[in-house]
Amino acid sequence: MWSIRTFALGARIVRRAALPLLPAVAALAFVCAPLSAQLSQLVVHRVKFSGNTAIDPDLLAASIATTESSFFVWFGPLRWTGFGTKQLFDELQFRADVYRLQILYKRSGYPNVKIDTVVHRTPTAIDVTFRITQGDPVRLTTFDIVGLDSVAKAYQVRRDLPIAAGDVASDYKLHDAADTIMFRLRNRGYPIATVTLANDSQHVVSSTARLLVHTGRYSRFGPIHVGDTAGVDTALVVKLLAARTGQEYRLDDIVQSQRILYNADLYRLAVVSVDTAHYTVNDTLVPLIVAVEASAGHRAKASAGYGTDDCLRLGAGWTARNFPGDALVFDVTGQLSKIGVGDPLGFGLQDNICHQLKDDSIGSRQANYALNASLRRGAFLSPNNSIALSVFATRRSEFEVYQREEVGTSLSLTRNTSANVPITLTYRIANGTTTANPASFCAFFNTCDPAAIAALQQRRTQGTLTLSIQRQRLNNPLDPLRGYSVSAAATTSSKWLGSSTTQQFSRLVGDASGFLPVNRTWVLAGHIRGGVIVAPQIDIAGDSGNFVPPDQRFYAGGANDVRGYDQNELGPIVYVVPTDSVTSATPPFSPTAVRVAPTGGTRVVIANLEMRIPTPFFAGRLRVAAFVDAGALWNSGGPSPLRVTPGMGLRYSSPLGPIRFDVGYNAYDLQAGPLYEISTDGSLTRYQTGYVNPRTSRFTLHFSIGQAF
Repeated sequence: MWSIRTFALGARIVRRAALPLLPAVAALAFVCAPLSAQLSQLVVHRVKFSGNTAIDPDLLAASIATTESSFFVWFGPLRWTGFGTKQLFDELQFRADVYRLQILYKRSGYPNVKIDTVVHRTPTAIDVTFRITQGDPVRLTTFDIVGLDSVAKAYQVRRDLPIAAGDVASDYKLHDAADTIMFRLRNRGYPIATVTLANDSQHVVSSTARLLVHTGRYSRFGPIHVGDTAGVDTALVVKLLAARTGQEYRLDDIVQSQRILYNADLYRLAVVSVDTAHYTVNDTLVPLIVAVEASAGHRAKASAGYGTDDCLRLGAGWTARNFPGDALVFDVTGQLSKIGVGDPLGFGLQDNICHQLKDDSIGSRQANYALNASLRRGAFLSPNNSIALSVFATRRSEFEVYQREEVGTSLSLTRNTSANVPITLTYRIANGTTTANPASFCAFFNTCDPAAIAALQQRRTQGTLTLSIQRQRLNNPLDPLRGYSVSAAATTSSKWLGSSTTQQFSRLVGDASGFLPVNRTWVLAGHIRGGVIVAPQIDIAGDSGNFVPPDQRFYAGGANDVRGYDQNELGPIVYVVPTDSVTSATPPFSPTAVRVAPTGGTRVVIANLEMRIPTPFFAGRLRVAAFVDAGALWNSGGPSPLRVTPGMGLRYSSPLGPIRFDVGYNAYDLQAGPLYEISTDGSLTRYQTGYVNPRTSRFTLHFSIGQAF
């Protein structure tokens, strides 16, 4: 037995033996400590992969812990700035990354993968390359799905799976196939369907795979119970649901029911789920329970803002829910714009903060307004339908082009398809007048007769029928980083719909945007738009032509399409010079006295490409953008040349959306057009054909809120 004395004696012996070693230990610690500290502070400049053809490098980078620093840290000419996020090197995590990549490859069907590393160190930084030798993959020779014999039309469950016989035996894709089958069955009457992979616990890549399907009993929706909530019409809740008692069980119907309840704008909380307290796995009826909480009966809202083409603007609205009942929602909204420059709300702001509108004697002459009262209802004839009836009075305008004032009504029916793609049919009839620059009628309708121009600007009735469709899959509607948005609309106006002779046309326009993350922070955004308008030939004061109302033509140029141009400057234009500015001197007038009057067109093509990159400082809020815009706008007589304008911009993320500042470069002069001399009484005389006003600057500035597309 050891005694305390013996232990003390042993301690003295160890201490005496260790004393001579203390200097060596101290020296070793002195040398190793700086090396360890230095190693832990190495900055990862680059992380590269070589030899990988089966797996995307972005997926490989996301699967490991070693991450490269931002561009400003590793790019030599910019390192001195000190900007960007630094990623420090971790030796233990780096070693574990090799195993992470091996597991990823082996489960992807490459069991013989070899991972090697090449490391280049400097005193302060490190570059890492993972050299991958993939080896031959294992391919599925057989792929069986067992357990679908009792399922009607089982071939529909089996088709278009992520993996098939002959493909690389990826464990990930096999699990994706299992999940796909499970969700398909749960949308075909099998609420407890499960799909497992045979020998799944072994995680061994094999040339044979078998999915075991357990369908459970075929079921239908059973009783629907709405939780007791004060002030909620339970019968109305059941009426709004896509899931109905007696219908085949579908998981999508439960999700769609919850979406419909929210879209009805009657409830601030809506949950639809299986009533597990009254359901067992052997039941053929699946009961549902619905929990809702009513929204406030009334809602008021207000807004204020500033826009380059609107100056100051105000908005207000009031909503009454379930008014007078049966899920009806009553909305009243009002908007004012051109405040500060347009009568009777002009306060002289055109001389300072709204100086862009100073020379706009058409669109900014009067304040714009919009009053709208609408009654809408969800679940009209079907849970997937909604209907809205509106009456409105508006005065709207387009910069330097036209001003339209009208009153009218509209009726729209929207169908939300099973793919969550809304299709809307709208009938709109309005009585109004359009005021435009007289020179635009001269150029577009080939008449300068004051009587003919007055006839075209008389109050007329316009009845239109529009069919529109939109599909949107964006991760963020205000500032998307990935996804796409596609829309199309077809509009026709004819006497059969109540339109006057001068208001007949057909209009087709399509729009598509896509957003692709290049890496974790860079986003490539693209956009394309195209449209065409046709109109019948009419006769006015002895002149004939295919007249399209100014408020229905296409316009291009500005902050949201071709940014090398000012608003509406791209495409056909005419020039106007006052008579008192014309002299007998040479040249007869100053270019600054000439006003540009866009006339719009009946054919348009717009394309945009933009790269959005975070800045090295305030990376979460501030981004730079490099863009190239291209567009052409013309009439049916012949195509206009395509114009391409590059540029740069800044984006600042705000609660209202990105605040955007863009600078576009334009190497082109304005399009040639007729020059008209306008007298004090408003009469027009063609002064010159093919006039071109010289551009004063090659750079165009735009300031706005929201992304361009």
